[in-house]
Amino acid sequence: MERILKSPNVTGWLLAAPLTLVLAAFLVLPIVMIVIVSFWTATEFSIVPAFSWENYEFLFGSEVTYRVFLNTFKYAAITWAVTLVLGFTVAYFLAFHVRSQTWQTALFLLCTIPFWTSNIIRMISWIPFLGRNGIANSTLISWGVIDAPLEWLLFSDFSVILAFVHLYTLFMVVPIFNTMMRIDRSLLEAASDAGASGFQTLWNVILPLTKPGIMIGSIFVITLVMGDFITVRFMSGSQAANVGRLISNDIALLQYPSASATAVVLLATVLLTIGILLRLVDIRKEL
Repeated sequence: MERILKSPNVTGWLLAAPLTLVLAAFLVLPIVMIVIVSFWTATEFSIVPAFSWENYEFLFGSEVTYRVFLNTFKYAAITWAVTLVLGFTVAYFLAFHVRSQTWQTALFLLCTIPFWTSNIIRMISWIPFLGRNGIANSTLISWGVIDAPLEWLLFSDFSVILAFVHLYTLFMVVPIFNTMMRIDRSLLEAASDAGASGFQTLWNVILPLTKPGIMIGSIFVITLVMGDFITVRFMSGSQAANVGRLISNDIALLQYPSASATAVVLLATVLLTIGILLRLVDIRKEL
């Protein structure tokens, strides 16, 4: 018995058992319950635990569902593109242009300052800035750039995407910065000695070696944006919707089976998106 317990395989399983139980209880079991409830039906006063395709038939038979999912993908795609450009630029500056490790740490911590407060507070802080009589419009009018306030600055797709970028850019910066810091600097010197320009070094050396960080950041940003409904609700003035808002509305109406069905479809969509991203880069191989 003692020999069995000392076996590396048994020791590994014993070490992994506590985390496995926690994940099973708090991750796998809730997802299984959501899938089961998605096949139930609901009345105005109760939930009927009887198998039915009614929720999925209604979900896929409604034109609103496709419009909302398309809107969700639009927010995710635009936010991903903007955060990728900003995140890569910030990470590149910190990794290759800031020589002092002390300054790197200080500037990196500076990027995290907005995260010291609530997401909702940071999001709502844009409202007085972007409003009709807000700082942005007042400044532009005083400079003579515009004659009347810009209505599309607030309660529009622009304000929603701006809030998303503000909230989630750091999730792109961190993995890209970590990947860049592991790049062997001798490779950059070799590229320079071979006559490569700065852009050629960036495109042929730095960018390929940064792919794992880009993929990790992309997974973070896309997943967070597709599941976020508070930002869409507040920054669009309830004039736009994403899948998260559909789920939230169903829950508010106590339509838990319908909400569960929408959540299952959203989960499947996110997992499919992540699967496609992981097919582009083998993160386990390149990290």
